[in-house]
Amino acid sequence: MDSFILGLISDTHGLLRPEALSALHGSHAIIHAGDVGDPFILEQLQAIAPVHPVRGNVDTEPWCKVLPQTTVVNLALASVYALHNLEHLDLDPNAAGIQIIVSGHTHKPDSHWRDGVLYINPGSAGPRRFRLPVGLARLDLSQTPWQPEFIQFDLHQLRANRRG
Repeated sequence: MDSFILGLISDTHGLLRPEALSALHGSHAIIHAGDVGDPFILEQLQAIAPVHPVRGNVDTEPWCKVLPQTTVVNLALASVYALHNLEHLDLDPNAAGIQIIVSGHTHKPDSHWRDGVLYINPGSAGPRRFRLPVGLARLDLSQTPWQPEFIQFDLHQLRANRRG
């Protein structure tokens, strides 16, 4: 099978950086794990690939009501469950046939395996919070065992580009 790139983004909080769009270019599907902040972000992502968003805790505007709290996306040999806050996971992934859980909320990029299920938090792609990195993740579903690629944006370079 040719590669199948799943773009993973979260916590944009109304800010979609050009670097994020560039990093997601070539994705076959994108999951936005909540705290979108602006519907235009989903439109921009949709121009790259089909987008599967979920609602985050800051997504409280009327337009956000169309966003589900959770979603299941069946892609290229993997069933992916997305929600914003992993603490709200209310199912047994193995019993539900889920291989990958995608969440956001903490702004901390992370991936780990538990009971044969891959858990991924792409971190925050929006405004920087505390000293946490800013970035997103990509996952090639055709390469097993799955190993997410975390892409961090160089904030010093971003600031220099804005000044220049």
